[in-house]
Amino acid sequence: MGIFESDIVQKEAQQLFSDYQQLTQLGSKYGKFDRDGKKMYIDQMQEVLDRYKIFMKRFELSDDFSAKATVEQLKTHLGQFGMNPQQMFDQMELTLKRMRSEIES
Repeated sequence: MGIFESDIVQKEAQQLFSDYQQLTQLGSKYGKFDRDGKKMYIDQMQEVLDRYKIFMKRFELSDDFSAKATVEQLKTHLGQFGMNPQQMFDQMELTLKRMRSEIES
């Protein structure tokens, strides 16, 4: 069975995408959040980012052709912006860290 045929992988991918999409929409109102709302938003984004890292690591470690192709596709896409997956994750972590420091000062 291919990695994309797994119910667990499909469910996690759908939930991850849905959660990220909802947070992205909510993020458009970030400037109107009070301090506690901003903290909650950042914490939720961190949780989604952590889940995404784990999701992608599973693909990297998989022997499945589709998983390998997905990782290579991500690398190619990010390469167009001069990044690799690790740099993308590092940049996302840095952004969340900056957001945290802004609300703590």
